[in-house]
Amino acid sequence: MTQPLMPKATAVWLIDNTALTFDQIADFCSLHILEVKGIADGDVDHGIRGADPIAAGQLTRLEIEDCQKDSKSRLKAIQKRDDLPDVARRVGKKYTPLSKRQDRPDSIFWLVRNHPELLDSQIGKLVGTTKSTIQSIRDRTHWNSANLTPLDPVSVGLCSQVDLDKAVQKAFKRIEKRKAEDQDSNISKGITEPGDFKLEQNKESSLENNNEEKEIIAEAHTEEDPNKEYTSDNVFAKLNELKESE
Repeated sequence: MTQPLMPKATAVWLIDNTALTFDQIADFCSLHILEVKGIADGDVDHGIRGADPIAAGQLTRLEIEDCQKDSKSRLKAIQKRDDLPDVARRVGKKYTPLSKRQDRPDSIFWLVRNHPELLDSQIGKLVGTTKSTIQSIRDRTHWNSANLTPLDPVSVGLCSQVDLDKAVQKAFKRIEKRKAEDQDSNISKGITEPGDFKLEQNKESSLENNNEEKEIIAEAHTEEDPNKEYTSDNVFAKLNELKESE
């Protein structure tokens, strides 16, 4: 059986306001029967103020009346219900007490500096501010930006450490997901590593250079005498002349 929160104070109230036996009171309050008798006589814990178990939600009036009729019955405390539905959280802007609003810009500055992975919407939800205020602090265009000092929002009670940790974990998951998506897109294009992209660029540039050399050689063939014999030395000499003229 669940023991009352204040057993002796509850015993005082039951002695003064009910006709229950000392045995019943001692059983409910988890006290010795002699201790209950001493409380009733004023010899034990004199001056204790009684605590109403009915108002505290520990007993019902009907339970007390039933036990008063039968001295052999025992009081049964009200069992706390664990299956109560959860109260829906209020959706909307977070309320910040007036005494803590002056610390909000410094807390935003701390979050922007120490947790750049957080989105403006996440910071606004943590400390209860607007995106425009956060952006002005990021850009150092806030009216009091010269006097801002980083201040941990948890230390001043603007948010809890649990909420901050959840926001940071969510931000890192978002970043990891984006990296995975970018990697998948690169693989689909045939680029598995960052160096592969540079390799592809080098291949393209080399192909362009080869095409230019072929065009230069073709021009050299058309400009020269068709009856002239061409050797490798003549061709490369002409190619060097054209490059020097450029």
